[in-house]
Amino acid sequence: MDAVQAIPATLRLGLIEGDGIGHEIVPATQRVVDEALAVVGAAVQWVPLLMGLRAIGEHGDPLPEQTFAALDELDGWILGPHDNVAYPPQHRSGPPPGGAIRKRFGLFANIRPARAFSGVRTRSPEMDVVIVRENSEGFYADRNMFAGAGEFAATPDVALSVGLITRAASERIARQAFELARERRAHVTIVHKANVLPLTMGLFLQSCRDVGAEFPDVRITHEHVDAAAAHLVRDATDYDVIVTENLFGDILSDLAGELSGSLGIAASINCSLTKAMAQAAHGAAPDIAGHNRANPAALFLSAAMLLRWLGRRNGRTEWSGAGARIEHAVETSFESGVATADLGGLASTSEFTEHVLARVHRR
Repeated sequence: MDAVQAIPATLRLGLIEGDGIGHEIVPATQRVVDEALAVVGAAVQWVPLLMGLRAIGEHGDPLPEQTFAALDELDGWILGPHDNVAYPPQHRSGPPPGGAIRKRFGLFANIRPARAFSGVRTRSPEMDVVIVRENSEGFYADRNMFAGAGEFAATPDVALSVGLITRAASERIARQAFELARERRAHVTIVHKANVLPLTMGLFLQSCRDVGAEFPDVRITHEHVDAAAAHLVRDATDYDVIVTENLFGDILSDLAGELSGSLGIAASINCSLTKAMAQAAHGAAPDIAGHNRANPAALFLSAAMLLRWLGRRNGRTEWSGAGARIEHAVETSFESGVATADLGGLASTSEFTEHVLARVHRR
């Protein structure tokens, strides 16, 4: 991590509701963050920003330049889900809003924990793994070219895709993984497919190993992505921190999230060395939007990760403490049997939020 920066007096956070259930879970998350920060005596200034259908209606763009400009001045932000399938046809092409934000601010690391909670049905009750996903290149066509896309059609019947792996990006994400492992159980698994992609995946594997040599206290293993997927299902306790490329990380983190209970509890942050964004792993769920049925837990936990990240970077233990309070409040809510319908519970979005708010004070 980079050196501690000048400590701001008030935490300034962006708030982007997005689409679908974002209009319910983002305001709920704001309330929970407000409460946790108030308990530890920290001040926060919220900056509401537009993205998605509302932004199209007001600015003719799902991600207007005004939003980009405001984000540049903030410490971090909370991003709701987007539903670009519902956008007018002229706004469906190109990277989705979340991807455009990641690219604009160089958010090269996607940190996705998958953890089982007592009180939540799970196929892997001992699950506690963090997947560190390289977020800026790989096989994603919207992130691997300077101009244009890395996916194209040679003829109407032949399509090709370019995968990009660089030593610099591979070493950068590996360093994030090894630093994180030092805070956990000191084990990093490098997931790759170098047996059939020896140049690209071989470069990724070797770059990660080279960085690992700087961390002699961290155990290093490596696996092919297909084997890793099978082993996650069989026994997730074999893993602590997994580092992998973009596409593999996307797939494995969704698998791990479901094995731990549900994507409804799958938190994540996207970060560079200077900026971070809380964004739940799930989508906009337009079928239940507006019915007070959405599960806000993943975004609560993502916001907690953001507060911890900002606290470490700025030397503000109270921000980290607020994040810990939110995590504890979600955990104890589940333990007490409070959950939304997707987890087999009876609580509405607002009821679950109230339970979490009450428990923020108990730690």
